[in-house]
Amino acid sequence: MSRAMNFNAGPAALPLEALERAKAELLELGSSGASVLELSHRGKEYTAVHEETIARLRKLAQLGDDWAVMLLQGGASQQFAQVPMNLLGAGKSADYVVTGVWGEKALDEAQRTAKLLGGTVRVAATTADGKAYRRVPRQDELSLDAGATYVHTTSNETIHGVQYASPPAVGAVPHVCDMSSDFLWKPTDFSPYAMVYAGAQKNIGPSGIVIIFAKKEFLARSRTDLPKILQYKVQLENDSLYNTPPTFSVYLARNVLAWIESQGGLPGIEKANREKAKLVYDALDGGKGFYTLPVERESRSTMNVVFRMPTEALEERFLAEAKKHGMIGLKGHRSVGGMRASLYNAVPVAWAKALAELISEFARANG
Repeated sequence: MSRAMNFNAGPAALPLEALERAKAELLELGSSGASVLELSHRGKEYTAVHEETIARLRKLAQLGDDWAVMLLQGGASQQFAQVPMNLLGAGKSADYVVTGVWGEKALDEAQRTAKLLGGTVRVAATTADGKAYRRVPRQDELSLDAGATYVHTTSNETIHGVQYASPPAVGAVPHVCDMSSDFLWKPTDFSPYAMVYAGAQKNIGPSGIVIIFAKKEFLARSRTDLPKILQYKVQLENDSLYNTPPTFSVYLARNVLAWIESQGGLPGIEKANREKAKLVYDALDGGKGFYTLPVERESRSTMNVVFRMPTEALEERFLAEAKKHGMIGLKGHRSVGGMRASLYNAVPVAWAKALAELISEFARANG
């Protein structure tokens, strides 16, 4: 078969090496006599995979023993509700900074949850421009409550292509961040955060799991009057094995993490990611006004490059040309239209070069 150049926003491209390893091991994991899909999550074979995945995450992120690492089901969207469910209550409040659709969704779930629990949720800042988002907020635009239980941000907005270059300063208030679409795209100092969560299906693996890093002292404040399946404390005490985890998703994430290490770790991954983004943005900026880039330069996402053309007819023609060149996943999200190229960790530099060449040639032919 001929594999496409995959620019999908998620589920997204996976490293070929990680998939080939899964192919080779699919019928039998080690000498177990069974596939990882068939093995008990309590057995020694899967336990080794589970523990290796967590160990690799700790090593790549350089987390100390004061951090918890959890592999949970439900994806980031469930965390929109589970975070306030565990941390809010009567008389407690949280601040939300909104820079795109996923921040909106996190805010909505938090407000619904807070209403049930007797807490409150504030909008500490939003950069909405009608239905568009073009940038992250300036520090002086943040209206933060020093007494908040936590402040929530979204590090990279997949749909609008808006990304923080560095995290905002939030003072002593615990910082909770949705990092789903730029998780481990570069070496990251996690010390400013109390908790980060990320759906795996962008940079780390297939859909099915959400990865959580959280300071243990922060989790110690979480509620214990929830159903056990929703309590962070219960999942932590059971090493994310309170219930049957999505074992194959964890297994494939293990393969991807091993691949990241083989690429020079996160420094190597960052170098490739920045090169890919520069190639594509330079081609778009070099289109002499043919392409419109809605995001302000300082807030442009390294992971999700969004752009428009003069007409929707031209955009459809571009997609057809991309398909002829073996490219998929370039259509923008249905809520905003346009084009979107997702340049996650597993996207090779060669694909970005091919896309940049197509972008330049299409502008010359149609501009």
